[in-house]
Amino acid sequence: MLKNEFVTFSQNFLDRSGNHRSNQEKIDAYRGKNNAKFLIYWRGKLPVTSCSSDKLCWVGKDHPLVVNCLEAPIFLGLEDNKPLFSVNISNWSPKGYDMEAAKTFFDSNVYNHPYLPENSYFGELRGFMSQISAREAELAVITKGINTWHENNLYCPKCGKSTKITNAGWQRNCVECGAFHFPRTDPVVIMLVTYGNYVLLGRSHGWPDKMYSCLAGFMEPGESIEAAVQREVLEETSVTVSNVRYFCSQPWPFPSSLMIGCVAEALSKKFLIDTKEIENALWVSKEQMLEVFSGNNKFIYPAREGSIAHFLIKNWLSGNI
Repeated sequence: MLKNEFVTFSQNFLDRSGNHRSNQEKIDAYRGKNNAKFLIYWRGKLPVTSCSSDKLCWVGKDHPLVVNCLEAPIFLGLEDNKPLFSVNISNWSPKGYDMEAAKTFFDSNVYNHPYLPENSYFGELRGFMSQISAREAELAVITKGINTWHENNLYCPKCGKSTKITNAGWQRNCVECGAFHFPRTDPVVIMLVTYGNYVLLGRSHGWPDKMYSCLAGFMEPGESIEAAVQREVLEETSVTVSNVRYFCSQPWPFPSSLMIGCVAEALSKKFLIDTKEIENALWVSKEQMLEVFSGNNKFIYPAREGSIAHFLIKNWLSGNI
């Protein structure tokens, strides 16, 4: 087992001050402080700047995007007694917005807002997650995750009526039946499956060309982590695995998962893919994977830097797995 501090999004620096969320008077006082900072969220993208070592672009309480925001800010927590919030301006629609690109695996479009500071723009977190500090990564994943949850829970799953924000943004209550709803995290197992000098990789439908990664899948109710690993590998490739062990975890805000990184050993290299589950799979040797990571392989792209799959494979190459 390896500690998590080197996995993107996995470190924790922020004082989330969860015990303050229900105290609206305290939250309002935090919001009014001169040192309060706000991170703007817009349609899954976050504001970044191209002229700073810390790429996330924060604004103050008197900024127009904060003052004119129609939704109440979400309290993220305290950093050295400095209150941090997020505001959602997804109602803004820029000229030239590419709606179809926004539905793809990775939308590389960036958008400038006239009220953002100079050299700043809204960009996709996947595109810059490996370029920010561990501190900023934590704040980015919280902001994206909680705002995505709000967007997907405007209506009560129990009765279908509208819900409203409460508890400083960490709860929604149904206006009709009174049901309480809280942010959810979906557990996903992601596994480095080995057979001697080889590792098993797969690619999902719709992924960019040549992109391969570790096999992964959502856990099901009443299932242990080990059982989920064995089931997912068997369903996708017909490969039976044993000696399943936990390695590390990673919050993954695409949209709201906790990636549980595991290692497992295959009993055979023979596989048969289920094309409903994945598009393709292949065994890759350490020598081939070194070519992949060096950018010299014409057929395979490595898992995205910053992802837990990249971290698992890198540690396998380094001899830590």
